[in-house]
Amino acid sequence: MPTSNKKRLRRGAIAAAVVAAAAAIPAAEASSHREAPLIAADPAVDNTDVYAFTSPDKPDTVTLIANWFGLQEPGGGPNFYPWATDARYDINIDADGDAVPDKTFRFTFTTDDRRGKNTFLYNNGPVTSINDENLLFRQNYDLELVEPGKSTQLVKGGRAAPSNTGPASFPNFAAIRDQATMKIMGGQGQVYTGPAEDSFFLDLRVFDLLYGGNLKEVNQDTLMGYNVNTIALQVPKTMLALKGDPQRNPVIGVWSDTERRTLKLDPGKATPQGPFVQVSRLGNPLVNEVVSSAAIKDAFNGLEPVGDAKVQALLDRVNDPELARLIQAIYGIPAPKTPRADLVEIFLTGITTKAGGPIKADLNSQLNNADVDPKKFAPAEMLRLNMSTPVTRNPHRLGVLGGDLQGFPNGRRLTDDVVDIEIQAVVGAAQTGKLVPALAKGDRVNANDVRFGDKFPYVGLPSNRAVNSR
Repeated sequence: MPTSNKKRLRRGAIAAAVVAAAAAIPAAEASSHREAPLIAADPAVDNTDVYAFTSPDKPDTVTLIANWFGLQEPGGGPNFYPWATDARYDINIDADGDAVPDKTFRFTFTTDDRRGKNTFLYNNGPVTSINDENLLFRQNYDLELVEPGKSTQLVKGGRAAPSNTGPASFPNFAAIRDQATMKIMGGQGQVYTGPAEDSFFLDLRVFDLLYGGNLKEVNQDTLMGYNVNTIALQVPKTMLALKGDPQRNPVIGVWSDTERRTLKLDPGKATPQGPFVQVSRLGNPLVNEVVSSAAIKDAFNGLEPVGDAKVQALLDRVNDPELARLIQAIYGIPAPKTPRADLVEIFLTGITTKAGGPIKADLNSQLNNADVDPKKFAPAEMLRLNMSTPVTRNPHRLGVLGGDLQGFPNGRRLTDDVVDIEIQAVVGAAQTGKLVPALAKGDRVNANDVRFGDKFPYVGLPSNRAVNSR
């Protein structure tokens, strides 16, 4: 059933109150993967990354990609990496800037486990099609479009692609992925649900005193070889824009979340019960990792965007980011003056001259939509995309900072080097329009190790080699 706006507001206020009392538990940080203590213990519902971009080969559509269950070692059998069947996996769209979803694409999963008492194997022979009898563990999904006051079934009983258990089991996984890619809405859209190679590329040794204290710990793609569970959705821009008009109202806000039911644990059995509760969320990359303090990470995952502006502990961390002070202490690069109105624009309002911030551009705030009521606008953390920005023929990895207005933070493409972009933004590059030379090389991981595709779903095929074999 649709979740009413009133209920969302109430839940957001409750979650905001939790922030003040959140316990300061040491965080298990690794990219947008396992970024908070509680979700670190529940990887199946952990949002890792969100991407939103105009489809390069179908520019009248937008592609939305959300990943979960990070750091998947390809050989992690015999159970591998199923979607949780007691959870809701959501991709949310806010077109009018009130920080409440106007549309939610909701995925729920069921399992068809044919192993029984006969075997522990995921498959008992080569799998050459998604319906191959040798595939013993299968998952199906329903896709529902939830809007205020109504819901619409878009997919009933869709097939999720299975985990890629190895080259002997899946001699042609590309064919399996093609079979798991479905046309929806009379062919106007399409959807893929299944594994993919992790699209996020970076050197995670940023957490070791910012690359070792002298940039000696760089040039290693820490996520190379790992997979994620991916939902990729391609839909017409008219479906996402306020009033269905992407010319007048081209800017949307995007975030993913996961809602889970409480599990009643009995010996050998876990039964879901009770109401659904939000346990994870993801908009802009790395926000909960390097903006939130350890004390508020769990609460942030339970907080809906409509409550963000009411949480002073979060606003303080944006206006006076710890990372800028760490860079000053370790590398001697002066931290920009606070409060950081430039970071408020990037993370909470979108970039617009209507907010009075220091970035003099009208790029990706819903305040730039012609039919938005400024009185109802609510600053909130989400990934914002201006759907009218033309597709860049030769994308620049640094996005807007590299002069490429289609790149992050105007949405996020798979090729955007968000770690280098965000570090530069933290040290003031978005204010000055110039890169800080001392950090210009960044982590020296400038592209993904696996090539992205030229057509939907664009993500790389899942790895089937053990990470420690590389």
